[in-house]
Order: sequence, then C-alpha cells, then structure tokens
Amino acid sequence: MIARLWRGQTSAAKAQEYLEYLRVTGVEDYTKTPGNRGVRILRRIAGDKAEFLVLSAWDSLEAIQGFAGSDYQKAVYYPEDRKYLTHLDPEVSHFDVVLDTTNAHLTPDT
Repeated sequence: MIARLWRGQTSAAKAQEYLEYLRVTGVEDYTKTPGNRGVRILRRIAGDKAEFLVLSAWDSLEAIQGFAGSDYQKAVYYPEDRKYLTHLDPEVSHFDVVLDTTNAHLTPDT
C-alpha cells in the first residue's frame, strides 16, 4: 500500500468552508478512483492559519496515476483552490505503508 500526502494552508476563517470544498472535490475524486483505500484529512488551526494534511491510501502507483495522471508526483488542484489556499505546493509526497493499525480491533487483556 502507498500513502499519498498533500499539504495545504488557508486562513482559519475559511477552514470549515475549505474542508467542505475538499470533500466535494478531491475526496470525492479519490474515493471514486479504483485502487483507492481511503482518505484521511488532518487539520490544525494555529492563530489565524489552518493547515491541512490529506493522506490517501492506494493499492499501487498505477492506482495513483488513475487519479493524478502520469506525472503522479504533481499535486492535483481544482478551480477554486486559489480562493482558499495561501500557496500551491507543486508536488506531493508518497510513502510505502509499512505498518497500519487503523482497522485493528484491539481487546483489553483479561
């Protein structure tokens, strides 16, 4: 499994509106793409800024290319992103997932 990490920053005042925008653009496109295993959005508000991390999980690089195109290292932006984001990073990061306990069902020792 491969994790794709994108970072973005907007004003704290636009944080909730941008989250909704992310849901109907990137998240919807991610989850409709064959080979996507899910998306997590992390948000941190510090003062007047909001930082977003979008972490998506994929079966393979070919699956990521199904979403991002052949130049899968480039970030995918949508028409209204400039309305929200303070800057547009040109690239994303990819990581091999070597441990994932997000779906683990742990039971307490008895």
